[in-house]
Amino acid sequence: MASEDLKTIQRQKITCYDTDVAHYLKPGAFMDLAQEIAYVSADSLHFGYDDLQRFGLAWVLSRMHIVFPAMPRWNDVVELATWHKGFSGPFYVRDFRMTGADGQPAVLATSSWLIIDVATRRLLRREHLAEYLPVDTECHESAIDEPCEKVVMPREGVEPAGSHCVAYSDVDIIGHTNNTKYVVWAMDCLPFDYLAAHRVSDIRINFNKETRPGDTVALFRAPVEGGWVVEGRLGDASSFCVEILFR
Repeated sequence: MASEDLKTIQRQKITCYDTDVAHYLKPGAFMDLAQEIAYVSADSLHFGYDDLQRFGLAWVLSRMHIVFPAMPRWNDVVELATWHKGFSGPFYVRDFRMTGADGQPAVLATSSWLIIDVATRRLLRREHLAEYLPVDTECHESAIDEPCEKVVMPREGVEPAGSHCVAYSDVDIIGHTNNTKYVVWAMDCLPFDYLAAHRVSDIRINFNKETRPGDTVALFRAPVEGGWVVEGRLGDASSFCVEILFR
């Protein structure tokens, strides 16, 4: 099968509610779009939400790297494509490419996924997944060549940045905080005036420990060259850690 036949492609218009005060696409909104098209793509290849639910399993996002070469704006018409690349180590890798009306890349992303047993919250090992993930559906083109690496909080300059109690609007269809919300929380930790004047250029995020309704996540931030690292902690454990760089 040709590589283009292995991709799921959607054409859409950037809406006002997905953009910020400067009319640019919010990073969390891109993650919403990516999550939905990932579900659509997996469903079309017969290893989507409903397929795995029959076995009591579900996809969870573990890591994601997003690059914004040309941040889309309100009313832009874009094309979003996704495809899966099979395994890299323990992770199942899915890439995304959003292109503008000129055909040039606007957003590029790679994501690393795992499958969990919904009842026990335990991860399935790679060797147990072959029956769910047909090799002939893999496309080895890359939006970003390397999977997202580990993100860690710097040792110096760390300061408290508030907290967030997981509530109704945070929770997704498998009962924990949706991955997109962590980026929203992290962006909300940063100075508004800075965000209004600068565009995000690069995001790397690790999802380390799930959070559920009623959990209070303590938030911390530290400056790094070109941006910040934000970490959410549940007790002594890291729930997520994200590096956000700006231009």
